[in-house]
This record gives sequence, C-alpha cells and structure tokens, in this order.
Amino acid sequence: MVELKYKVIKSKAQYREYSRILEDLVAAEFKSKEMKDEIDLLTLLLEKWDEEHNSFDEVDPIELLRSLMAERNLKAKDLVEILGVSKGLVSDVLNYKKGLSKEMIRKLSQYFKVSQEAFNRPYELVAAVKA
Repeated sequence: MVELKYKVIKSKAQYREYSRILEDLVAAEFKSKEMKDEIDLLTLLLEKWDEEHNSFDEVDPIELLRSLMAERNLKAKDLVEILGVSKGLVSDVLNYKKGLSKEMIRKLSQYFKVSQEAFNRPYELVAAVKA
C-alpha cells in the first residue's frame, strides 16, 4: 500500500507543519501543476482543521486580526505591506472606522492561513463624528 504524503490533520503540530509547507510552496517562484495541486490539497486540509477547531464565530474580524497580528508580533505598518494599502486605511480598519474589503479579506486569509469566512462576517463600525 502506498503511503500518503498528506493526511487529515489530527494535531496542532501537524497543522503547524502543513502550514509551514504551504507557505514554502506558495512562496516558490515556479509552480508546476503538481505543486498547485499540492497547494490546493494543503489549503483544504488546513481549512477543514480551522472549521473544526477554531471558535472564530465568537470573535469579530478585527479582534481576530489583532489576535493573529499579536501572535506573529506584527504591527499596523506590517499590514500596510501585506495588504498593499495606505497607513491611514489600515488605521481606520483597526479602529473600526472602515470595513474590510473583499480584496483585504482574501489577502488576510492567505497570509494568516485561515478561511475567508473568519474575516467576512458583520461587525459594527464606529460612526464618524461630524464637525
């Protein structure tokens, strides 16, 4: 019987290992069809683990983003680079003044290796004060 290269994720250590492998594959300049299939498979396995083991439903997207940033020691200026947006927009998003765009959600999902649904849920914005 052939040994499978990847299996259903059953531990946090396995999850971290697969995440690292996925990051390396995504970062590779040349991607063969086999590499693209491997990326798709790892993404599915990681998303399945996320769905079953994360309680994102209880956290609004900005709280989740702040938590993920803290885990990786990221600052707002790092998000500017990750998202390709201005410092002002990142500040507005982190301070609940503007919502996350579809493109921002996609980039955050890819960067943090979580499902887009984690960032794509309603949350309250702070009403702008009119002068």
